[in-house]
Amino acid sequence: MGRTFENRKLAMLKRGDRDAKAFTRAGRQISMAVKAGGPDADNNPGLRRAIQNARAVNMPKDRIQGAIEKAAGLGDVDEYKTVFYEGYGPHGIALIVEAATDNPTRTVANVRFAFKKEDGNLGSTGSVAFMFDQFGVFRLDPEGLDRDELELTLIDHGLDQLDDGINDDGDPVLVLRCAREDFGNLQAGLDANKIAVASSGFEWVPKTTTELSDEQTDAVLKLIDRLEQDDDVQVVFHNLG
Repeated sequence: MGRTFENRKLAMLKRGDRDAKAFTRAGRQISMAVKAGGPDADNNPGLRRAIQNARAVNMPKDRIQGAIEKAAGLGDVDEYKTVFYEGYGPHGIALIVEAATDNPTRTVANVRFAFKKEDGNLGSTGSVAFMFDQFGVFRLDPEGLDRDELELTLIDHGLDQLDDGINDDGDPVLVLRCAREDFGNLQAGLDANKIAVASSGFEWVPKTTTELSDEQTDAVLKLIDRLEQDDDVQVVFHNLG
């Protein structure tokens, strides 16, 4: 295709809307991390990751601190939990929708409506997950890093794949993947070598991808965009090539 999937998606998004959505997503990640492991980032790896990811989307420091304090009980806070929904979009594209919600009944209704509105079908648990592998993923700024040296350094820490990618602003990043159980080992390797991480987390990576025409791709993008406009939806994984 003439344009990459990432560039086609970026072209559909407004910067202001994207930032607002990113801040909402980051705030919920922080809230869940604090509830799970406490407000001290030094003793809560999940919170360190959430703060790291919030900084990666340029969330202001005062908003990060406010989210931590709110979740720690210094203000009213909603109880969020992570839920996953699976289904098929237009042209048979498989989708996994990750949401952080305080009301699963509301969220599943919104997700089902989005699928129906854009010619997709919400499926049951396990209906498409078998088409994906779950990896721990780290994204790095490639500036100043030697790719071959990085790979050799981290392979003993569980590095499974090292690929090129782009972030939401269209800037290049290095994407490191590892088995879910090796996430902590790879994080420790990066820390030991003083390699800064732009963002990290767990992602569903398709075992194979499906190529579509530009017109068909746009139909899938409309569904993904509609899903991501919902405040409860954190990220949508897919097997579109």
